[in-house]
Amino acid sequence: MSDITLTLGVVALALVLFIAEKFPADITALGIMVALILLKQVTPQEGIAGFSNPATITVMAMFILSAGVARTGGLQKASTWLLKWGGKNPSQQIMALGIIVGPMSGIINNTAVVSVFLPIVEDFCQQHRISPSKLLIPLSFATILGGMITVIGTSTSVLASGLSADLGLGEFTLFQFTALGLITFVVGLLYLAFIAPRLLPNRKLDDQGLSQKYGMKDYVSELVITPRSSLVGKTLQTSQIQRRFDVDVLELIRNNIQFPQPFADRTLESGDILLVRGGKQDLLKIRESEGLEILPDVQFGQKSWQGGVGEEEGIAEALIISNSNLIGSTLKDIRFRQRYNVTVLAIRRGQELLRDRMGKVPLRFGDLLLVQGPKQSLVGIQTSRDLLLLEQRDLETLRTNKANIAMTIGLAVVLVAAVTDYPILVSALAGVVAMLLTGCLKPGELYQAIRWDVIFLLACLIPLGTAMENSGATEWLANQLINVSGDLSAYWLLTLLYVLTMMLTAVLSNNASVILLLPIGAQVAQSIGINPLTAMFIITFAASNSFMTPIGYQTNTMVYSAGGYRFLDFLKVGGPLSVIMTIITPPLAIWLYGL
Repeated sequence: MSDITLTLGVVALALVLFIAEKFPADITALGIMVALILLKQVTPQEGIAGFSNPATITVMAMFILSAGVARTGGLQKASTWLLKWGGKNPSQQIMALGIIVGPMSGIINNTAVVSVFLPIVEDFCQQHRISPSKLLIPLSFATILGGMITVIGTSTSVLASGLSADLGLGEFTLFQFTALGLITFVVGLLYLAFIAPRLLPNRKLDDQGLSQKYGMKDYVSELVITPRSSLVGKTLQTSQIQRRFDVDVLELIRNNIQFPQPFADRTLESGDILLVRGGKQDLLKIRESEGLEILPDVQFGQKSWQGGVGEEEGIAEALIISNSNLIGSTLKDIRFRQRYNVTVLAIRRGQELLRDRMGKVPLRFGDLLLVQGPKQSLVGIQTSRDLLLLEQRDLETLRTNKANIAMTIGLAVVLVAAVTDYPILVSALAGVVAMLLTGCLKPGELYQAIRWDVIFLLACLIPLGTAMENSGATEWLANQLINVSGDLSAYWLLTLLYVLTMMLTAVLSNNASVILLLPIGAQVAQSIGINPLTAMFIITFAASNSFMTPIGYQTNTMVYSAGGYRFLDFLKVGGPLSVIMTIITPPLAIWLYGL
């Protein structure tokens, strides 16, 4: 069997595994890397070279820099601009939002931007009495478009720059495709501001705050342990009331003192108050079975429960991301409470709200979990590969006194890379050190800031591109593409590359699409005398501008349930935008960078 056949067989297997989503994308990539080494398509040194690749390290550094800006409240300052310029007109609101978040996404990871701005936009919608569904898709799309203003805006463009260097064509400079990125951003923003409002759904969500948004008032009650209760002298663990009834005990209050979780082993006494989540029928069963009394609703109202009255308790939303190991499992199967030390109060699934029998409901991608527990446990969720915690401003104390320092460091990273001969990798790593030395980030937060699944995906897929080069598969595929395209002009051939990349990105990750197609595009361009940079820019833009599904890009998934969207809403709004980008990007790239 020839090396080309063997390598293409591995590529085909990779495509099947990525599409099937049987395993997380990074685990699939790791398996592909090992297979390539075992089949001797790459040497062991080439197989692990992705972990020391400048693109991988640069992406890692940018995650940390983004976290430094977010943790100091630098992004929150922009909320005042949205309130000032947003106005009441939908087009004006989207335009103001895009002008704020787009340029930010050119410097800061757009996942961090959306994570911070999602609650800001929800607050804005509440104040102006409009549905969040009118602004959250534009928020996601604007950050995707803005991410292509500079090379460091997305991991995809950083990776493309590294691949270009590996092909002997040199790394992209920081602002090398900024002209193309700015034009596509402006065109996309005009579409979002003046056409998308007619296509966006108007789904009213209860946006009065998290507990009201999830309708928790009727599902959270206070139970008093009476002297005759069977719970007196027992612990919650031994009584097993949380297993026997569909309830969760959120807080234990004794003599006006709240005991933080975990309190499952604390002996219960007469007069203790249990704050529990549960349906009315379950509460009535507990009252009759265990000798408890339900406090009147008026007392609940006076407490104004918002997910923990104590300073150590908090409430937040956690998103089930694509390729999460939790998909298909129930909260009971995975022992969610024990695993994360938080309690799931409700699940929002698009427009559907689940609050009963949640332990038996299989989780799906895009589900938003309303979770309550110790703030440290909520912060710990940020390191999970299966959940994405949507940033809540009360989740942890922001170091606002460091905000200007963090923003200055971020801008310095860009300026150093732009005006000196230091590569982006060096300026980014210097920025990481500066974030630590100035206290914008604590040493332990450095590791929490990194999306390790993205890092492993990049590092393990890079050898696939190496194998295709070593085996001659890249050259063979490029020749096949040239033969199939026949007498197509350079413009139509580049447009074909854009469409192929966009279609492949719909079923793969954008990074995987770039690794597979960018070398082929460069080979095709060189074979027919086209500027290879033009072809590589077109492929990079096509892979990054993913608008048609909520799973095509992480930020789309983040706003999916929060906006109460349906799957087809993304196709309805993102489809025309994708067509526009397909029409304008190839000719703009030819005009700006030449054939």
